[in-house]
Amino acid sequence: MSTLHAPFRYDFVGSFLRPAHLKQARLDFEAGRIDQAALTAVEDDCIRELVEKIKEIGYHVITDGEFRRSTWHLDFMWGFNGVEHRKTVDGNTTFNAEAAMIDDTYMTGKISVKNHPFVDHFKFVKALEDENTVAKQTIPSPGQFYAYFTGSELLKKTLEFYGTEEAFAEDVVKAYGEFVQEIYAAGCRNLQLDDCVWGGMVNPKLAVELTGREGAELEAYKALILKLNNDVIAQAPEDLAINTHVCRGNYHSTYFSSGAYDGVADLLFGEENVNAYYLEYDDERSGGFEPLAKISAEKKVVLGLVTTKRPELEDKAAVIARIREAEKYIPLDRLYLSPQCGFASCEIGNKLTEEEQWAKLKLVKEIAEEVWG
Repeated sequence: MSTLHAPFRYDFVGSFLRPAHLKQARLDFEAGRIDQAALTAVEDDCIRELVEKIKEIGYHVITDGEFRRSTWHLDFMWGFNGVEHRKTVDGNTTFNAEAAMIDDTYMTGKISVKNHPFVDHFKFVKALEDENTVAKQTIPSPGQFYAYFTGSELLKKTLEFYGTEEAFAEDVVKAYGEFVQEIYAAGCRNLQLDDCVWGGMVNPKLAVELTGREGAELEAYKALILKLNNDVIAQAPEDLAINTHVCRGNYHSTYFSSGAYDGVADLLFGEENVNAYYLEYDDERSGGFEPLAKISAEKKVVLGLVTTKRPELEDKAAVIARIREAEKYIPLDRLYLSPQCGFASCEIGNKLTEEEQWAKLKLVKEIAEEVWG
């Protein structure tokens, strides 16, 4: 299976609810009650248990559930030289009126990467592959990394080290290219670029607030985000499948953005050179399926029709009906099914139980087998 590529007909985004004893171990580590080796041992055990459960219910892709991370994106950034972080005192990001406790992350110099910790994290999961499963690695997209450090709040700090945004963009592409080579050498053939930039851009007002740009300047910024992603993809080995997940925010069952894909479809769907898109379509915040007509070439779409934000199980017939609706805009053989996002983009997790999490994944598989056979 190590040569097969995601997506699969029934799939998932990547993160899972952290078991209670893993959360406790992380608290104990932060308080100095256990050392790194003890924490790693707990993480290892929890990841093995997670992968066994994924295999048990019949999925073909495995991840570490992001169990070694605090957040879906910042831990990756912390693996770069030139990036530091500290515990936030107050919530620093608002998700649907809930303050998110996410570490303050900032630059201390020009970025570079070598021996990124995620490479060893991947090797651990890679060793758990079998004849029916393949491991994938999830990371924030290059555009996400760039946007984080050039947004309205952090741009001034970035320019202290780089002078120009263009110089920073060049280093982002270079560092990501080096990471891709490292993870590829470790055996990775499925890489997923998680991306909240496009999820923010679907909301015109929020796009201005996040970037500090508007009008022609904002449009140029969108084009640059696209170029960064494509430049990194272009450098990657041909047999590395690179997919992307577009997210509108996923913290403790809340979100930070709403809006249909229409406003970003030309760039995101028409010009980003990924193999597949994992798209949120679990409620009205995502709009209709019409923008899927902009998906270029033979690219695939993973419909996120089952929500990870609420515990209630979706109605099977209703989900199938929505798949049939999406089929009007893109052929069924290029459509796939998954939950709309991970179950725990941050370690706090969404507001459902592990049992409810697995029920969601079983439903996704059941529906996919009925639709695609």
